[in-house]
Amino acid sequence: MTREFAGGGDPRRSIDLLWGLAEPGRRGPKPRYSAEQVVDAAVAVADAEGLQAISVRRIAQELGVSPMSIYTYVPSKAELVGLMFDRVLGEKGDAQPEGQDWREALTAIACERWRLTERHPWMLDLALHRPPLGPNLVARHESALRILDATGLDDLTKDLVIDVLHSFLVGALLEAREAREVERVSGMTDEQWFAMAEPALTAQLDAEKFAHVLRLGEAWRAADKAVVADPIWRFKFGLGVVLDGIAALIQARGAKA
Repeated sequence: MTREFAGGGDPRRSIDLLWGLAEPGRRGPKPRYSAEQVVDAAVAVADAEGLQAISVRRIAQELGVSPMSIYTYVPSKAELVGLMFDRVLGEKGDAQPEGQDWREALTAIACERWRLTERHPWMLDLALHRPPLGPNLVARHESALRILDATGLDDLTKDLVIDVLHSFLVGALLEAREAREVERVSGMTDEQWFAMAEPALTAQLDAEKFAHVLRLGEAWRAADKAVVADPIWRFKFGLGVVLDGIAALIQARGAKA
């Protein structure tokens, strides 16, 4: 599926919309719906059918109004998608316990984002190189930066650390979705696929040239595949590796200081 670029449209107009600074047009009869209701309707469609189902015309049909009525609130689909993204970022997750260190707090943030994206899978179809700079996204970024205050890292490095964590999280979420989709399309679990593919591949491998790959095959046969192939288990393992790397960076920067 092709990913759609977020942050489309005029960035100044988009920011005004996201922060509630752009007022809908005043001409004509009073609108039947608020801007919040329009965005909520779009989120509901995307949750049910995916981001590809979103268009100004479709949301107008859902609300029983003309497309021109929707244009009263948003000039195009690009701005609408940005409003949708920031809206779901405002959903309240589990409260973080007081007194967490940076590692515990970042773990909680990553797990909460995982759950949020599971509720709204279409978020993965947004390419966020230029994200919608709305209040909920900015508030989340402020929170993550504040969490890293105690590490002694400078502000730019903290931002880069958050970007690394986000990149890992998006990759893990995409991998989990691909795992679900390939099982649905093929009707075969990963364990069933491996059981068929592994003997056929092993028969082609020279024991001296591919010694490490063959040992890996033995390790997979001995492993609990229900655990190591589980996307959530793999996500938590990878998250631990990323956080270990951040901890090493903090230690190295502290030693230089």
